[in-house]
Amino acid sequence: MESIILASGSILRQDYFKLMGLPFSIYPAKIDESKVTLTDPEKLTAELAVKKVKKVIEVMSERLPKWIVGADTVIAVDSAIFGKPATHEEAAKMLKKLSGKTHKVVTSIALYNGHKKKIAKKTAVCSVTFAPLKEKEIEWYLDTNEWQGAAGAYRIQGLAGLFITQIKGDPSTVAGLPLSEFYVMLRGNGYPYGA
Repeated sequence: MESIILASGSILRQDYFKLMGLPFSIYPAKIDESKVTLTDPEKLTAELAVKKVKKVIEVMSERLPKWIVGADTVIAVDSAIFGKPATHEEAAKMLKKLSGKTHKVVTSIALYNGHKKKIAKKTAVCSVTFAPLKEKEIEWYLDTNEWQGAAGAYRIQGLAGLFITQIKGDPSTVAGLPLSEFYVMLRGNGYPYGA
């Protein structure tokens, strides 16, 4: 199998690549997400995932790999869209907003096929319901620092799982790489993986 550039610093996405047995290297694409002002979470994540792939193409133009994967995840609740919080205070506000509510988690994947010079994209959505959280629970969780680098200030695969009462959809979407969609995407774009 050809090696894939993963345009993400996400440890969990790396873990999924390892789980799948995919050969890969990491090149976290640094893009200015504030310049993308879309208000539809599905369009927003798709645009950001594509921008991450394009950034790697731009930077590695002379030694361009054949496969690049970018991904982006946001949380949508009421009319708000949450990415990764920058501060403890911002994370606290996000968790207070999620407390006792059902929110949408949207993850988009962009896949560059260098053989065809094309970028394909796919988006997955699931819903997550949080139990009502007390102020002390939020502070306890924030003190773990698990919120850092996580969309919506929580990680489903960590201690935040204690607060989740229901998930509708694929939990890997919440974790940042919807596995079934990713598998279909790889196969559909000619990457020789699986049966």
